[in-house]
Amino acid sequence: MHVNELFNLKGKVAIVTGGGRGLGQQIAEGFAEAGANVVLCSRRLEACEEVSEELKKLGVETLALKCDVSNPEDVQNVVERTVEKFGRIDILVNNSGATWGALVEEMPLEAWNKVMNVNVTGTFLMSQAVGKVMLEQQYGKIINIASTAGLGGSNPKFMNAIGYNASKGAVITFTKDLAVKWGPRGVYVNAIAPGFFPTKMSKGLLEHGGKEILEGTPLRKFGTDSDLKGVALFLASPASDFVTGDVVVVDGGTHAM
Repeated sequence: MHVNELFNLKGKVAIVTGGGRGLGQQIAEGFAEAGANVVLCSRRLEACEEVSEELKKLGVETLALKCDVSNPEDVQNVVERTVEKFGRIDILVNNSGATWGALVEEMPLEAWNKVMNVNVTGTFLMSQAVGKVMLEQQYGKIINIASTAGLGGSNPKFMNAIGYNASKGAVITFTKDLAVKWGPRGVYVNAIAPGFFPTKMSKGLLEHGGKEILEGTPLRKFGTDSDLKGVALFLASPASDFVTGDVVVVDGGTHAM
């Protein structure tokens, strides 16, 4: 297969949760640029609609839907609407996320539950619902957006969010286990663990500890609005057809220290 075909998503159908902004928007743009039709969903429908209109300019079909990934009814609606419009689902990116900053001894239970419900339960519900379609097709690629925070502890000088760290660690293990379960049936499951990217979620953290974070990053820079496109495209495309159960770290080298 020619290398251009290996990275071609023309005619493929992708669902990107949290696709209306930040990393989800970046990944959705990358898929559309590679020819995929994209379904964007999040709790903020307006943001998804705005991105959807921009992606249509690339010559692909899009769909914007409101969805709380921790709500099974919302999840099922996204799957049904996608199959109704496109007839299949080839790619799922579980990107919707939540965080809460607080000292461990002061973390409210409701905050812990909120983070777990979105980051872990939401990933499970979307994967389960979309997976049923992919298993019937005997093909599909699931990409879970984890985080370097899920690889270990974070320096409390700039990050106190134990629920977030724990949830992303769970996403990494979920990825590996699901890859083992569904690999024989044609469904690939991988994860991306981004480091620090300037997004709405990370804004406060970077304002507080950005200088120290950069000093601990070998490349001495934060992620940009294109640094996840290539990795996500690789995991969504035929180029990764012998890769499953993996976690690709995109953090400027921080994990190597």
